[in-house]
Order: sequence, then C-alpha cells, then structure tokens
Amino acid sequence: MTTSHSTQTPSATAPPKKSKLGPMARREAKLALWMLAPTFVIVMGVVLFPLLANFWISVKPVKLSDLRPPTPVVSERIRGDMDVAGEEFRIQYRMRNSSQTGAIDDVVLTDTLPSGITITDIDPACEVDGQNVTCRLDRLEGGDRQRLELKATADADFAANPVSPRDSEPTLTGNSENILTNNQFTLDNFARIFDSREFWSVLWVTIAYTVFGTLGALVLGLFAAQILNKPFKGRAIIRGLFLFPYVAPVIAVAFTWVILLDPFNGTFNAILQRMNVTDAGVNFFGQRALPIDIFGLTIEFPLALATVIAFEAWRYFPLSFLFILARMQSISSDMYEAAEVDGASPLQQFWHISLPQLLGILSTLFLLRFIWTFNKFDDIFLLTGGAAGTR
Repeated sequence: MTTSHSTQTPSATAPPKKSKLGPMARREAKLALWMLAPTFVIVMGVVLFPLLANFWISVKPVKLSDLRPPTPVVSERIRGDMDVAGEEFRIQYRMRNSSQTGAIDDVVLTDTLPSGITITDIDPACEVDGQNVTCRLDRLEGGDRQRLELKATADADFAANPVSPRDSEPTLTGNSENILTNNQFTLDNFARIFDSREFWSVLWVTIAYTVFGTLGALVLGLFAAQILNKPFKGRAIIRGLFLFPYVAPVIAVAFTWVILLDPFNGTFNAILQRMNVTDAGVNFFGQRALPIDIFGLTIEFPLALATVIAFEAWRYFPLSFLFILARMQSISSDMYEAAEVDGASPLQQFWHISLPQLLGILSTLFLLRFIWTFNKFDDIFLLTGGAAGTR
C-alpha cells in the first residue's frame, strides 16, 4: 500500500509587504524636510504676504494718506539777535500732525538749550528745568498745526561765542493709533468701487484687452511655428527676425507704431489713401469708435482698443512661437508619415495630431499670457495714454 503526498499550491499569491524605512532613512528624510523648511517659508512669504496685505488693506477704512501712522513733526526757528548780550530773542517751535485724519495723544516736546541762554518768558504748556525745556500739548488732531514760543536772553559769554539752539534738535513724541493694525473693518472700499460707473467700463476694457490680446498672441505664435517648422533655406535667420518684437525695447516699438499709424504723416494711412480705402487719415490711437455699416446695421467698432490689442498680439507672439515650435519639433515624424499613408490632409494632420500634442503648452501659455496681459500698463500708456476708450 502506497501513500501519496500532495502539496497544495495557493491560488493567489499574497501581496508583498511594504518595506518600512529604517531608522537612518527616517532621520535622513526628516533632515531633508528641515533643510527645505526655510526655502518653503521664504517662498510662501514672498507669494502670500503681498496677497494678504492687499486684502487686509482693502477691508480697512483707509485712504492713501492713512497708510502711514500719524507722526508728530517739529521744527525750530530763532527770531532775533543772539549775538548781543542781554537782548531778548525768541525761540519758536512749530509742530504739526503728519496725518490729516488720525489724532496723536500725549504729545510731549523736549529740547536742551545751550548754556548761557536764560528763559525770560515761557508758554503755559512748557516748563524749564535748568537748560531742559519740556512742553506738554496733550493732543494733536489730524492736520492740526500748533506753535510754541519762548523768550530768552544770552549772557556775555554766550554772545562772545554763540551756539545756535538748533544744534540740539528738539524731540516731539506722542501716541497714535495705526489704522492698519486696529480692529476697525469695513466693506466701504468694495462698495465704492462697485458703485462707480467707471469701474465697469474699465473692467470691460481690461477683460477684452486681456482675452483678445492673449488669444491673438497664441494664434500668431501657432501660425508662425507652423510656417517655420518645415526646413527651408534661411530658416534660422527668419526665426531670429521673428523674435524682434519681443526683445526690442517697448518704448521703441510703441513709438514706431505711433509714427506708422499717425493720421497725418503715417505710412499706413498713406497706403490706405492711395488704395482708396479711406479719404482721410484714420486716427487709430485717438478715435474711440469707428462706425461700420453691415447690411444696414451700424456697428461702433472700438478702433483704438482694437489697435492696442493688435499691438499686444504682435509684440508678444514670439514667446508663444518659441514654446510652440519647440513642442512641435518633439512630435515624432512617424505619426505624420502614417497619416499621409492613410490619406489625411494637412488640415486633418494638424487637427488630429499637432493640436492634441500642443494642448498642454497652449494651456500653459494662455495662463501665463493672461496673467501678464491683465497686469499690463506700459504698452497702453505709451500708445494712447489711456484715452479713446483704452483705459
């Protein structure tokens, strides 16, 4: 009789156990985190502090003049002749509050006079202890100005070798409440902005300028990248020339556009008149709207704004061109060859191969250009100064 032994194989293998970090590895990981902590704190401070500061100021009842706390300011003047012994002269202290709204409490003026000067008449708010003068004003209202005057004489020794009392600067101290650090909050700033009629027009212009300027730069960059992606003689030179609008000084290119589009002596207007497109020069940067008749319907075309948007797209398309071209050159040519074998047209190749591969870089460029264009100021200021509906 024989006995057979059978081994049972498990139907499924157990999942491997996760490896745990040893004590040394854990210490190294903790040390790495501590080494990165200062960098993290600095970056968060640089990014978040200005944002939080702007929000904090927006909910405080402040104006531009209130951003600095009230500070007492004093100046000292001498009226009379100190060089003659026994002759009376006057020492004047002129004090003011640097703020127009905030008050300063417990205002105290202190000054030390040179030896040899004797006070003969003193303001009731002041007291003299030897050569030390102390004046208590209690309170300076916002925008308040006050003046104190002391009468004094000089002895013979001082008259022979006079020293100006202004050599020892007076000190004015006080306590004031900083409106930026108190517990007063308000939404009046937001209400004032949203109730302003100008705000909505400015917002519309900003959004239109940002969106169309960003899209224009992307479309021009995509078009230029498509053209210069194919090899041809002189391609490197053309690529370098395409970067000119972006690397040239903004003042130079802005005034070039202003001269070219000048309604009286501009080259572009001269071409339009020779082609009988227009009878008179068009003020591209000074005309707010251009009436256009389409099928009997008159449309007020925002000419100055459209011209500024065109400048924005022209000036910043090289950045999009560089990134898009770099991404296009990384696409495998085998995909296009296979598409040609399948009979795909150039438009179909672009739509089904190039565009899906470019969506990532296009999204990044749109986000960056949107942020930069939204905060753009110098281009519009140089071209129109904010006039003709471009503010």
